[in-house]
Amino acid sequence: MPLIKATLAMEFPQAIERVTEELKKEGFGILSQIDVQGALREKIGEDIPPYRILGACNPRLAHRAVTTDPDIGRFLPCNVLVRQDGKGQVAVVFADPLQLTADNDNADLKAVANEAYERLARVRDALAK
Repeated sequence: MPLIKATLAMEFPQAIERVTEELKKEGFGILSQIDVQGALREKIGEDIPPYRILGACNPRLAHRAVTTDPDIGRFLPCNVLVRQDGKGQVAVVFADPLQLTADNDNADLKAVANEAYERLARVRDALAK
């Protein structure tokens, strides 16, 4: 499967809003946000372009996943990287649920991963418009 990635030609704060809105349309909410740029500045005095990791969760998919394989929580929530690139655009890269379950033979879990992949791919496609 191809990388789930989109590039947005907009300011970083607007990109975060847009990504959040499109994820919501597919049933995902944001459980956490990690401001890597701010953390690096605070902890080691280094400055990088805006770089944020969104912890996205679709509760129905998460419930199906954890009841199918309780250890799958090590991959939850689904990470969505939003980062400013050197060209003034914003890259959005989604963790691939199919890769996260590649070493698991559980057919029910693979079905959840497939549905999550399809939903995230639709988010990517919506962002590309």
